[in-house]
Amino acid sequence: MVPTSPVRLDPWDALLSGPVPGTVRIGLAVPLSGPLALTAPSALDLAALAAEECTAAGGLGGRRVELVAVDSGRAPDVVAAEARALREAGVFSTLVGFHTSDVHRAVARSWAGRGAYVFTPPHEGGPTGPGVRRTGHGPRAQHAAALGWLVTHRQARRWVLLGTDYVWPRAVHRAARAVLGDLGAQVVGEALVPFGPGDAAPLLDLVVRSRADAVLLSLVGADLALFHREFARAGLDRRVVRLSGALEENGLYALGGDATGELYATMPSFAAPPSSSDERQLDLQERHTRRAGRDAPVVCAYARGLYDGVRLACALLADPADGTLLPHRVPATRLARADGLSFTQLRAG
Repeated sequence: MVPTSPVRLDPWDALLSGPVPGTVRIGLAVPLSGPLALTAPSALDLAALAAEECTAAGGLGGRRVELVAVDSGRAPDVVAAEARALREAGVFSTLVGFHTSDVHRAVARSWAGRGAYVFTPPHEGGPTGPGVRRTGHGPRAQHAAALGWLVTHRQARRWVLLGTDYVWPRAVHRAARAVLGDLGAQVVGEALVPFGPGDAAPLLDLVVRSRADAVLLSLVGADLALFHREFARAGLDRRVVRLSGALEENGLYALGGDATGELYATMPSFAAPPSSSDERQLDLQERHTRRAGRDAPVVCAYARGLYDGVRLACALLADPADGTLLPHRVPATRLARADGLSFTQLRAG
């Protein structure tokens, strides 16, 4: 079904138009700015596909589903204040989004159980607030199997932990220390840096000085891509294993690909080649291509998570009491190795 009007609205347009009979609006918090903005085209496309499919299946009691975009790439308090203001103005009562976990924490506090808030990417763990549903994996669930595989198969025993200084990387580092200790591996260095394109030289120097044979990266988006470029320029990419919990297809394109066989990522999904056995991913990619054309943005892990989140939000609005909607259907995390501009999935279990 092709909608007769846009499925995604600007917040100001939604405020000015007011409630529209026969329509249900869902807030969509996606990073349109900041380091994760490179993932926005994929995420917006897949969220729109989910909304259109919900409408085509009969909508919510016959009502059309629309999305109201909020830029979640800004400062946490700004994003939380705008989402709360739009909710209080009656623009939407349900919010779906992916963004960094500092934004997630701020939005969850301001949401305070007033409607559902579905957060879809890998998260920082810990308790959730009322109304919050996290559909991604926590740090240990996302990284443990991948770390074990790399310690066993790549003899990666001396690790440096590098990330951005906010809640998710700090939680990832805590989990990694515990997992690597259980595996008999060592953490020989650690650093947390601010958001933004900072000087990579001190981080590269830490990797060299510590004689690390592996690096766990919890940088995100453009910051992650820039670090990988500097890592390769320093000649470290062919001898030091790298593992990232935030690297997906858009980020791989941004860094120019990697053919060293030493760059790994762990996510719930990766874009599937035609030979893939992941029928659900292939089917989603085919539907997306039919909707947006062959030049459409890639169906990356963040976008697939957001697609599932919008579908979950529609189901919650249709029946908030349905106990089968708990986020236990999340696909297991997968380990993949960069292969040029694509990923080759490995069996990490």
